[in-house]
Amino acid sequence: MTPQTDDGPLVDDIAARIRARIMNGELAIGKPLRQAALATEFGVSRTPVREALRQLQNGGLIEMQPNRGAVVRVPAPWEVRQAYEVRAELEGLAARRAASRVTERQLTELREHNAVLREAADGAVGDQGGGSPATTAANDCFHTVVCEAADNPWLSRMIDRINETFPRNVSSLALAGDERHRKLNIREHEALIDALTAHDADRAQEVMREHVIGAGEHLTAWYERRSQTVFHG
Repeated sequence: MTPQTDDGPLVDDIAARIRARIMNGELAIGKPLRQAALATEFGVSRTPVREALRQLQNGGLIEMQPNRGAVVRVPAPWEVRQAYEVRAELEGLAARRAASRVTERQLTELREHNAVLREAADGAVGDQGGGSPATTAANDCFHTVVCEAADNPWLSRMIDRINETFPRNVSSLALAGDERHRKLNIREHEALIDALTAHDADRAQEVMREHVIGAGEHLTAWYERRSQTVFHG
């Protein structure tokens, strides 16, 4: 049985800080997480750090490996594919609901977020077409606006739970190395905006579902390549 401690809030805070760094890509997949270094950085003993790492392990973001200790986990490709299959259905439903509820302000926000991605793809913001914090945020915000327009907190929470399983910068990194897929991503966003503008629920659901399935397949292939090199390359 795990010893009980009075460090619950501290452990939660440390776990949240490490999680945020994993999600934004500061701590890359495959990177070792040294308890001593983290304890020094956070100004605490190793005990709350160890408990925070255990919490993140239970959440699937890190794993314990022989002779390496805790490392940021590389998801198995099949996990990515299955998660995106579920996400596609949920976000498809969100787009369907959004078609009858979206406001002009939200449509403007969607166009603005997609414009950031288009400018990046054209090299206008100097980030080689993707992978920057700006493009990661723009892509995330685009999908967030659709969920907000759907006006169903339960649906949004379920989508967020899936998204929190994988570092949020990875999708942008995968897009950054593939000009064709970057432009496809933008065109699919445009098609969704058109469907939402027309209040076409069937089309919005279809476009979003195919968009997320395609993104999942692309990300699965990226993780397949990464998993072959991150520990053996």
